[in-house]
Amino acid sequence: MTLKPEGKELVITRVLHAPRELVFQTWSEIEHLEQWWGPKGFELSHTRLDFRPGGFFHYKMQSADGSHMWGKFVYHEIEAPEKIVWVNSFSDEAGNIVRAPFSDLIPLEIQNTLTFSEENGVTNITLHSVPVHASDEETRFFEGMFDSMQDGFKGTFDQLEAYVGTLA
Repeated sequence: MTLKPEGKELVITRVLHAPRELVFQTWSEIEHLEQWWGPKGFELSHTRLDFRPGGFFHYKMQSADGSHMWGKFVYHEIEAPEKIVWVNSFSDEAGNIVRAPFSDLIPLEIQNTLTFSEENGVTNITLHSVPVHASDEETRFFEGMFDSMQDGFKGTFDQLEAYVGTLA
């Protein structure tokens, strides 16, 4: 399935001091994703992973105060250990796509392309995110959230870096 991205891309890069195959594994296996995915201060639970094109990752994120959100990835392309393309959405407990609990203007679907490159045992990951099937208003809102999303992904990638450090 080919999606037509809309608007400007959010681009985030991160350098991880670990081999590419290991970093890829942390994105492709449930026992790894459960250890680091999500915003800082949230715990993942009720996770299910079917890591293949057409498969999905469905998860619940819960904060220390008990509030929670559900999310879902639908995988479109996987080229181990070089690239993963998925569409990310907020979801309900059953996996149906729903609006973000904190804004009606966040696009329902965001396509993410993550690439992995390695040099001398150091892996560079680059994430490109762009809304799909979004209204003009949702696209503008997404583009206006770039600084906030950079901060959010920084926290998530900090957790990934710390976790990879325990494995390498």
